[in-house]
Amino acid sequence: MADTPISNNAVPEELIEDAAELKFPKEFEESDSCKALFNSEVFLLLDNRKQQNEAAEDEGELPQVFLKTHSYTQRFSRFNNMDTIKAVRVSLDHKEVMAYEAACLANLLPETVEEVKALIPSMERYSAEELQDLLDDIKTKRSFQA
Repeated sequence: MADTPISNNAVPEELIEDAAELKFPKEFEESDSCKALFNSEVFLLLDNRKQQNEAAEDEGELPQVFLKTHSYTQRFSRFNNMDTIKAVRVSLDHKEVMAYEAACLANLLPETVEEVKALIPSMERYSAEELQDLLDDIKTKRSFQA
């Protein structure tokens, strides 16, 4: 029996996800309970947990997936400290950048407006000048981090 492809017509509209159009499940709607994190934020959280584990008297071995994720986020962490992360988040919030887009910008660090539009299609709603201002602001904050 041949496999029949599933059409989008069979999937209820509220379940269709499309990051390019900023369509996410309701768990990911803009709220304080769930937001997209920067790789740097994940690294800082995992690093804190790793240090707690190492300081504990009854130190248990951390799972391999934890260690691999820690290593990955350390390698791709773009910001050195929480102050810089907060400054970037505040700046992007003021410019009404969605949490998903902010995480993409912070994790991918595109260098040109063309890269932003290619990597994050939902950012097409901004003018080239606005996007360049965003990129310049992030670059400035990175250059001044401790």
